[in-house]
Order: sequence, then structure tokens, then C-alpha cells
Amino acid sequence: MAMPVSVPVIDLSPFLAGSPDGKRTVVEAVGHACEETGVLTIVGHGASTELIQRTSEVARQFFDLPTEEKLKLKLLLSGVGYSPVAGENLAASLGQAAPADLKESLNVGAQMEQNLWPESLPDLKPTFTEYFQALAALAANLMRAFALSLDLPEEFFADKIDRHASFLRVINYPPPAIEPLPGQLRAGAHSDYGSLTILRSENAPGGLQVQTRGGEWIDVVAVPDSFVVNLGDMMMRWTNDRWVSTLHRVINPPHEAWQRSRRQSLVFFHNPNPDAIITCLPSCCGPDRPVKYPPISAGEFLWMKANKAYGARSDT
Repeated sequence: MAMPVSVPVIDLSPFLAGSPDGKRTVVEAVGHACEETGVLTIVGHGASTELIQRTSEVARQFFDLPTEEKLKLKLLLSGVGYSPVAGENLAASLGQAAPADLKESLNVGAQMEQNLWPESLPDLKPTFTEYFQALAALAANLMRAFALSLDLPEEFFADKIDRHASFLRVINYPPPAIEPLPGQLRAGAHSDYGSLTILRSENAPGGLQVQTRGGEWIDVVAVPDSFVVNLGDMMMRWTNDRWVSTLHRVINPPHEAWQRSRRQSLVFFHNPNPDAIITCLPSCCGPDRPVKYPPISAGEFLWMKANKAYGARSDT
């Protein structure tokens, strides 16, 4: 009988403390999770609980603004700004036909001076900036653990992420007002595009699911004081499919739970430097594992994937 699949919970604190035995244990656990499911829950990550709560609160204040005020921050071609409900179709990034997603988002890029900020919420910019910096530091630590898990020097990725093009996306999933269209989800099945994603989520009806290598959809339950980390397409290319780029989705709540199904997520998409070349890592190819993907710059790859998702959006 096959063992049930679950998302492992890994305590990062021994790795961050730097003890050799502790680092070795964490690195082994991270490597196993990346090969088996491509998703893990991390605790002991060092991010401030107070900062996370403050960011969540000001984000909720933004989504509570009138629609016309949010639309003043209309999404730019650079990817920053506000995307309304049904403004994105994530399933299209995989070439799948489906109605647009039942969510809205505010997107913030690494160049803070180029972002769009609501005038009525002066606390939002400094809070989001602080959160962005904290998650970028956490992502850099995870990339160090990834390198060791892949039998590479600990700082192997350092010069590939020192000018990272990461994004913070704060997402609101409002309670449904009408029945979704056939095949319409809060977020259609997709994989993320970059190196890794760090998610702070809520346990509300209509939540996150990830697909195992066997094709089974499993629920991801938010553990207190944790983040969910999943791999993106670039890490899968870097590892020549040794590691998994996680297919995931956000499902609709059952009808009886509509009124209590509002859900908010803080999503940090960690992306390498735009000119970093994503090519097979030396530890991930050999005579029995030929290289599957041609080299591509991170910037070109991100543009290709994002253009599919937003190019298929609804105009409603």
C-alpha cells in the first residue's frame, strides 16, 4: 500500500544557527522534499511575526478600499500595480483553457520607486518594503540550503540572485457572489515561474492544493508561524527535472461556506537576476541524465510565462 503524501514541516533554525550537524539535517530534509513534492512548510525561519501581522493588516485595508480607488493603481506592463478580480488566468500559463481566476491582487516589484502606492494608505509602502526585504533575505538563505542539497558550494547561487527581480503579490480571494463558471477556480492550476515562492496563507474554506508526482491533489494546511515554500519552473530547469516545480491551485469554497471564505495570501516570488542564465547544474546531469532544456535568461523566461497568464485575462 502506498504511503499517504503530505507536506513536510522543516525547522530552519538549526541551519540559520550554523551548526554543522544542524545544517546537515536541514539540508537533507530540504533536498528530500524538493525531490518528492517540490513543496515544504518551514518554521524557525527568523521572519518577524509582528511584521507579518502588520503586512497582513495593511494589505486587508487596501482590498477594503472602493474599487475605483484600487483601479487607480492599474497594472503596468512591468507587472506592478493592481489586478482586479478576473484580471488573470493562471491556467493559461500552461496552455490550458479556463475562465479567469476569482481573485484580485496588488503586485510590488524589487525596484520600490517604480511601484504604485495608494495615497490613502501611507503605511502600506514602508510596511511592504520592510516585508519585501525580510523575505528576500529568507529566500537567500533557502537558496544556500538548496545549493548544499544539490552538492554545490553553499554560495553557488549568490551571484545569480544579488540583483534579483522578485515580486511580492498580495492576493485577496473574496467570498463568491455568484456560482463560478464551469472550470473557474480562485486560482487555476499552474506552476510558479521563478526559483522559489514563499507563501503566507490563511486557513479558510477554498484553499491551496498541490499536486503530487502521482497526480493526487492534497490540501496544504497553514501551520502557525510558518511559510509554505514551493519550487518554481526555473529551479526545475536548473535541476534538469531532478526537483519538482509544484503544480498547485486554489479551489472554490463549498456553497455553505461562502460567507466565511474570504482568504488572503502574501506571496513572495523569488526570481533570479534578469541576466542570470538558467542552465543545467553540474550535479544534475550525466551519462544517465542528459540535459533536457536549452539555456535561457531568467528575464526572458519570466516574460514568456507572465505574458501567457495576463494575455489570457478577462476584460470583465
